[in-house]
Amino acid sequence: MHYFITGTDTDCGKTLVTLGFMQLCLESGLKTTGMKPVAAGALRTHEGLLNPDALAIQGLSNPPLSYSEVNPYCFEPAVAPHLAAKLAGTSIDLERIARQYQQLCETHEAVVVEGAGGWKVPLNDGQDMADMCRRLDLPVVLVVGLRLGCINHALLSMDAILASGQPLLGWIANHVDANMSLAEDNIQTLKQRIKAPLLGRIPRLDRVSAETVATYLSLPSAY
Repeated sequence: MHYFITGTDTDCGKTLVTLGFMQLCLESGLKTTGMKPVAAGALRTHEGLLNPDALAIQGLSNPPLSYSEVNPYCFEPAVAPHLAAKLAGTSIDLERIARQYQQLCETHEAVVVEGAGGWKVPLNDGQDMADMCRRLDLPVVLVVGLRLGCINHALLSMDAILASGQPLLGWIANHVDANMSLAEDNIQTLKQRIKAPLLGRIPRLDRVSAETVATYLSLPSAY
């Protein structure tokens, strides 16, 4: 049970869904981890650069993993990954990510891979997040951040995912804007137009935990 979590844009709830899916897999008795191959926006600590989302994923992984196994590319500035890599004097190598992913697959029955930003975010001069997903050959779950403009972002993302040839297993509605006008109407419009099932609706949560998020989600029925 391996999944790639992408989203309509940044801060749409990809990490929430990654943790929720991990929790569901753990509750099913599976050895489970998540992977955040690229993280831009990290804290400088005595242990090196650490990204809060990747730390949360590492903390939920069972059997446990080192930080670098979960997040091989970590950059300090919260900017586009290819720009963060250039500032750090390096380049993101998909083959390195693929090798790390395969190692995780050898020790864990479920691996939930979280993308950075949206589906077409550049990773280097010639490759983007879609190329990463294709290289890892993962089915996709799309997180839609419910806010003004989300219909257009969601449908463009769906078209791009389907055009890539990777399976779109479903989508999740995340209420990032608790005061969004006509949120239910937006969800119904997306249900009619997205060619994949709705796998969950996450309300605006005051206190966030993997266990809580998991109660609002369901794993794809089959893959």
